[in-house]
Amino acid sequence: MKRLSVFHFVAVLFLFGAVSADAADTVNTQGPAVRVEKLADGLDHPWAVEVLPDSAYLVTERPGRMRIIRDGKISDPIGGVPKVSARGQGGLMDVALAPDFATSRKIYFTASIANAQGSGTEAFSAMLSADEKKLSAVTPVFTMRRFTSGNIQYGSRIAIAHDGSLFISIGDRGDRDRSQDWQDDAGAIIHINADGSIPADNPFKDGGQALPEIWSKGHRNPQGIAFDNKDGKLYTVEHGARGGDEINQPEAGKNYGWPIITYGRDYSGVEIGEGTARKGLEQPLHYWDPSIAPGALTIYRGAMFPEWDGNFLVAALKFQLLSRMQRDESGAFVAEERLFEGEYGRIRDVVVAPDGALLMVTDEDNGSLLRVSRAEATNG
Repeated sequence: MKRLSVFHFVAVLFLFGAVSADAADTVNTQGPAVRVEKLADGLDHPWAVEVLPDSAYLVTERPGRMRIIRDGKISDPIGGVPKVSARGQGGLMDVALAPDFATSRKIYFTASIANAQGSGTEAFSAMLSADEKKLSAVTPVFTMRRFTSGNIQYGSRIAIAHDGSLFISIGDRGDRDRSQDWQDDAGAIIHINADGSIPADNPFKDGGQALPEIWSKGHRNPQGIAFDNKDGKLYTVEHGARGGDEINQPEAGKNYGWPIITYGRDYSGVEIGEGTARKGLEQPLHYWDPSIAPGALTIYRGAMFPEWDGNFLVAALKFQLLSRMQRDESGAFVAEERLFEGEYGRIRDVVVAPDGALLMVTDEDNGSLLRVSRAEATNG
């Protein structure tokens, strides 16, 4: 017997079901039924997936490996990946294809890297060889200026703007006060050109009031960052503490409040900061309480699910689900449908494939690459 997904409209919960996680499942949703197909398993904590021009998949594994998945077969690790600090939440994390990848073979990726001071987030550019066996020209394009001990809250997603520049999310590294230090990359959205130089539209490009690479501050641990292809706006989804996960729209030079304001509490239950609002600090577009532990974000603009157009799709770790956030004409969030809850493991990444299907990876010892497509209608 199938269960439908969990559907949240405003504050009302409707409990439905989901089938067991076999190789290909049909799952009913509040809209169309979907087919969930396991394209590969046996991955070691996969963190990110990208679709190559020939429809194969490039996947990162947190211990420090990249692999190609084609026709259900997983390649040997790609050579040339730099040594990463695979401790705690750190390791090899996001990957993104350059807009001209089909001709340039250029990719970007992020990782936690260690030095004598500790570890921090670093972003690289590289070239993937034509035979897909090795990276070359591996070049750091951004490195956190302050490495510290601890192995949590690296942030580490990449969004590529229409002009080819990079927006990179950086967590507070477990030290909340760093999010309000404008001379510190922690707790920030970073904006750089593809070669690591500072874009002319950065709010602090002269380096006076803040580091020149900083776009916005006051973020806790943004592990999702994406552009809406329709309006070009940038959005993030980020972890709160105990409650207070947020969706934000980072704008140049603005402060998103952590830890001065938050809708969450410390894990001990103690209040954090000054409350939920203060003049000069931005409010989230949406927050969750309790937390869902968001791992990635995409805004759906595909052809396969036209009824989902403009929906925010949020991969969630804590409840092992995909949150489909629906908006009204003003852009306000009005409903949430929770898909696949508890069925496939901790969903770390979600992207929209060229055909409009969804791709997800599960952050597990035996992690999987999943494809979500529209189920064929049946008669009778």
